[in-house]
Parts: sequence; structure tokens; C-alpha cells
Amino acid sequence: MSAALQRLCDGARSLDLDLATDAAQRMLDYLALLRKWNRAYNLTAVTNTDAQVAAHLLDSLSIAPFINGDSVADVGSGAGLPGIPLALAQPQKRFTLIDSRAKRTRFLREAVRVLALENVTIVQDRVEDYRPPERFATVVARAFAALPKMLDLSGHLLAEGGEIVAMKGRDPSAEVDAIPAQWRVIAVEGLSVPGLTAQRHVVRVVRTR
Repeated sequence: MSAALQRLCDGARSLDLDLATDAAQRMLDYLALLRKWNRAYNLTAVTNTDAQVAAHLLDSLSIAPFINGDSVADVGSGAGLPGIPLALAQPQKRFTLIDSRAKRTRFLREAVRVLALENVTIVQDRVEDYRPPERFATVVARAFAALPKMLDLSGHLLAEGGEIVAMKGRDPSAEVDAIPAQWRVIAVEGLSVPGLTAQRHVVRVVRTR
């Protein structure tokens, strides 16, 4: 087992995730593809493998316990974070990765092909313009927008009884206080991501009407 694979598997265990070795290896294959495409497409500022394991993979996996239902939308997916790591860790769920930039969706489609991700669909569209055939049980976002704006742009994607799961860095209290009245925050939780010293939080939101 390579050192990177060991760090990933150990980190997943510390997050209380039972990550299959095959899934972990495919996550590292995803990072290798990301580094290859990054030279031309500038998809990420984090280029060191060890740093990517923590900042991209384990950070994405830290919200796995909050993914409810079988259908998940990753809005403003960018390079596929958190959608691709979550799809590899939870193959029984269906993930739709949405981004408006052509170069990003080209990379995402190649990642889906190379990694044989049968549970992932790529959509090139503005989040606010996308009208899915069926709405999603969970909508996730990482570094997409401030919480009130995220709810405004992507709230229509959420199925009745569904949940918004927003990944945040430092204390998101100001964003939480500014959400519209038709939304309710059910939890704000600090996350401890192995290998990261930066603060991480997850905000969980449901619709009130």
C-alpha cells in the first residue's frame, strides 16, 4: 500500500468511514487525473499529493454522514469536489455535478469516464437555470457562495423534505443569521478533517415553506 493510500484510508477511519480499498485507490486515480489536467485547465491551487489527500479527499468525505436520500446535487462542483469523492465512497447513491464552466465539465466528464463512475451525471449549466427532471434529496456545495446566495440560487433543486448541506470554513454565524425566512438551519457543526489545520464547518438547512 502506498503512503498516500495509507494516509487516505487512515484519515477515512478517523472520520468513521468504512472506505473500501478499491474506492480509495480510485480517489487517488482521480487526484492523478486532476494534476494532469490542472497543468492546462488550472482547476486547483493545491497540487501536492499529500495536501490534496487532506484538502480535497478527506475534506469532501467529512460530510458523508450528512448525505441523506439516494439523489445528491453538487452545485458549483468545479473540479468535482465534494461530488466525486462522495460518489466513490457511496456508490449506492446518485450524484449530479453541476457547473457552468465548459473546461470544468470537460474535466468532470473525463473523470467519470476514466473512473467508470456509473452513479455520476455531469450537467453544464448555471445552477439557477438548471431544472432537473426530479429534485434532489440532498444539495451540497463547497466554496460555492455565501449561504443566503446559495439558497437563492439552488434552493429550487431541493425535493420536499430534503436538506441543503453547505461546507464552510471559519465560523459561519454571520451567513446563518442572514438566511431568508423560508429556510431553517437545523445544525451547524465543526468538522475535524485529518491533515487540515484550518477550521471547517458544515451547515445543514431545510425549507420551512
